[in-house]
Amino acid sequence: MLARLLRTILLAQAGSGAVLGVWLYASGHTGLWAIPLLALLTPLGILVLQASLHAYRARSNAPMRQQWQAWSGEIGAAVRLFVLRQPWSWQAPAFLPHRAAVPGIPVLLVHGFISNHRIWDRMLPQLRAHGHSVLAIDLEPLFCSIDDYAEAIEQAVQELRQRSGAAQVALLGHSMGGLAIRAWRRRYGSQQVARIITLGTPHQGTQARVAMPCTNGLQMAWHSAWLQDLNASETPDSLALLRSAISAQDPIVFPQRAQGLPGVPLQMFEGIGHVQLCSATKVLQWTLRELALI
Repeated sequence: MLARLLRTILLAQAGSGAVLGVWLYASGHTGLWAIPLLALLTPLGILVLQASLHAYRARSNAPMRQQWQAWSGEIGAAVRLFVLRQPWSWQAPAFLPHRAAVPGIPVLLVHGFISNHRIWDRMLPQLRAHGHSVLAIDLEPLFCSIDDYAEAIEQAVQELRQRSGAAQVALLGHSMGGLAIRAWRRRYGSQQVARIITLGTPHQGTQARVAMPCTNGLQMAWHSAWLQDLNASETPDSLALLRSAISAQDPIVFPQRAQGLPGVPLQMFEGIGHVQLCSATKVLQWTLRELALI
């Protein structure tokens, strides 16, 4: 569903650029080269503009070098994800066994808002190489209550346990995916959980403008009623299973340092964007260390 939506958006943007190129050529301002060039540059330009606006709204007092690293890294990650990977996702994610001599805890990968399993393309082979069998999930429908994803996560957890033979699994969530995991645990309990790791998750909500007034988007607003209910439902024992990480320059989830939960260690990274949290080397290394401690 998301892949089809993103393809439609990309084609519409490229078509608009091509129409502009045709008009410029017909009016004698450019040559024919402008048509394919503008068709290519229009989607990329829109993506860069959106990333720049997000970075400006979430700007901090961090050194300019770190802000530049986060901005440039986020653009690169966004191009890979929203232009080269997610729109061209044709197959559903499947269980993938580990590739190590000694098996580790199986891991369920849960993506965030306006995303699919392709966001884990770099994380996934690293997990397998370090002994973790993995299963990713595509959360659908795109725009619904975060609570509605609990059943799909439960089915994926059962499949991962059955295919791996493990009694418990670790769940790794990015952005909204971390909230979906917590909503799943609220309904189904912690008996099947060895560890929950969240990356860039708005545990207290975000002050970023809601791009669209959909239910899950509004639930992630700063200190929303849904988030307050979720936070109130958890106990120190359930929170002890959780590890959380965020970037101090996250342009989507901010204020960044306010995303902690009682008693949960909050790992802070510098110079990394929101989407980039799923592919940055130091985040990969931290995630692997956390999983190795189980």
